[in-house]
Amino acid sequence: AQSGNAAPRLYVTDGEDAYHMFKLKNREFSFDVDVASLACGMNGALYFIEMDEHGGKGKGANTAGAKLGTGYCDAQCPHDVKWQNGIANVDGEHGMCCFEMDIWEANREATAFTPHPCNVEGAFRCSGVDCGRGELGERYMGVCDKDGCDLNAYRMGSRDHYGQGANFEVDSNKPMTVITQFIT
Repeated sequence: AQSGNAAPRLYVTDGEDAYHMFKLKNREFSFDVDVASLACGMNGALYFIEMDEHGGKGKGANTAGAKLGTGYCDAQCPHDVKWQNGIANVDGEHGMCCFEMDIWEANREATAFTPHPCNVEGAFRCSGVDCGRGELGERYMGVCDKDGCDLNAYRMGSRDHYGQGANFEVDSNKPMTVITQFIT
């Protein structure tokens, strides 16, 4: 990432040429996680985004596609995405925006889930104010809600819901299963 942080991403694929497209309406999604060694200031995240199933392969000059990890977007409109709808973005001038649903953002101290809606559909190559660049004072002017509408139990008043130790309803010192239901 541009900030110099290490931000590796893992993608779920269907073979070599396509990302797995989850169909979640009236279903649930679950995963096991252990955050006991993930200290404050670190973020373990699992989220869904509106990425193109084939990673943009066949759009413009993009011959790489999902096989090589292209097509990424999220509600932060990252400027370090090198292929955007088939157009090279080597200089980082443009961002790549799309809806993002954070199922799990957590460490051993805190957890939240957050929808980040956008007023565009699918992967959107942004420029200027549409990107909502915070460093230019435009964070709240872009096409996506970068802050989102999160749910954090502590901030909502449940001080003993999540944290380290047996005095919490969810003890983050122990491995756990996270289940999210998508009821329509």
